[in-house]
Amino acid sequence: MVKRSTTIRAFDVKTATPEELRAVYALVWGPRGLRTEEWPDDPPRSYDTWLNSLRTVPPFVALRIWVAWQGADAVGRSTLEIYDTPDNRHLANADVGVLASHRRQGIGKRLLVPIAQGAETAGRTLLVGGTDSAIPAGEAFMERLGSRRGMVSRTNQLSLVDLDSALMRAWCEQGPRKEFDLDWWDGAYPEAEVDAICVLRAVMNTAPRDDLEVEDQVWTPEMIHQQQESLLQREVDRRTLFVRHRASGELAGYTEVFYDRALPHVLQQGDTGVLPKYRGHGLGKWLKGTMVERVPREWPDVRFIRTGNANSNAPMLKINHAMGFRPYKDWTIWQVEVSKVKEYLRRHE
Repeated sequence: MVKRSTTIRAFDVKTATPEELRAVYALVWGPRGLRTEEWPDDPPRSYDTWLNSLRTVPPFVALRIWVAWQGADAVGRSTLEIYDTPDNRHLANADVGVLASHRRQGIGKRLLVPIAQGAETAGRTLLVGGTDSAIPAGEAFMERLGSRRGMVSRTNQLSLVDLDSALMRAWCEQGPRKEFDLDWWDGAYPEAEVDAICVLRAVMNTAPRDDLEVEDQVWTPEMIHQQQESLLQREVDRRTLFVRHRASGELAGYTEVFYDRALPHVLQQGDTGVLPKYRGHGLGKWLKGTMVERVPREWPDVRFIRTGNANSNAPMLKINHAMGFRPYKDWTIWQVEVSKVKEYLRRHE
C-alpha cells in the first residue's frame, strides 16, 4: 500500500471551498468521524448545524483550526482557543484529533506545531485539553508530551424514565419560600440583571478545580451579551432558574439547562451553584427539582439529561446521584507548558 503524503493547512470557515467544508465536516461528523467516535449513541449533527456552530463563536473566543489533508481527504485537525477575558491570560485550550484509521503516523505530532506557535505568539504559556477515556490513543498522546493530569471528570446522564418524581416533588415542597423567591429567566437575561448575574456566576469558582493551574473566571456584561447572541444564532434555548434572598434582594443561586434543537433527545445541564453564605437551606435541591419537573412539559422529546462534574465534587454528585444520574463517559483534563511541547517537537523532528 502506498503511503499518502500529508499536508497541514490553516482552515478558515469564511474562505474554505465547498469541497473543503464538506471534507472537514466528514472528518468531524462522518460515520467514522472524530465526534462520532466520542458520542456513538447520538445521531450526527447535520452539515448546516456544524457549519453554523463554527460561524457563531462568541467574539471573546479566538478559534483557530488546522487540518491535516491527504489529497482531498481531511484526516485530522487541531484547534486552539484563546479567550480574550480578564482572567487566565496564561493559558489556551487546545485539541488534536486524528481519524482512528490514520493514527500512529505522526499526524498528531505535526498538528501540534501550529498550536505551539499560535499559543506562543499570543503570549500563552500553558495548554489545557481533554481526553475521552474510551479513546486510549488520546491519553497515550498526552503522556508522551509529558502532560500532567489536572482534573478527572465525568459526564453523568439521567434517563427521565428513571427519575424519582416523588422525590423531586418533595425537594420542591421543602424549598425555603419564606426566605427566598424562586423565578425563571427564559432565554436572554434581563438587561437590568446582567451586572448581578456576573457576580452570581462567580460562585462557580468555588467548584473543585483539583490540580488545574487556572485562575477564577471573571464574567463581564460584554461577555454575557456575546454568549447570549451566540446561543440565539445556534438555536440553543437556555432556561435559567434562580433564587433571590428576600431580605437583601441578592441573587443567591441558580441552575441552567440548554436545549439544542439539533439534538432533541438530550438536554444539557449547565451550571448549578449557590453562594456559600446561603448554603445549608436546601436551595440546590429546590433548584434542581423544580427545573427537572419542567422538562417533560416544555421539551417532550427529551429522554436524557447530561451534565459534567469533577469526580471530586462530592456535594453536587450526591444530589445528582439521588436524582438518578449515572456515569456515562469519563474525561481527563490535561495541562502542559508550551515550552515543553516545543521541546518535545524539537526532539522528534
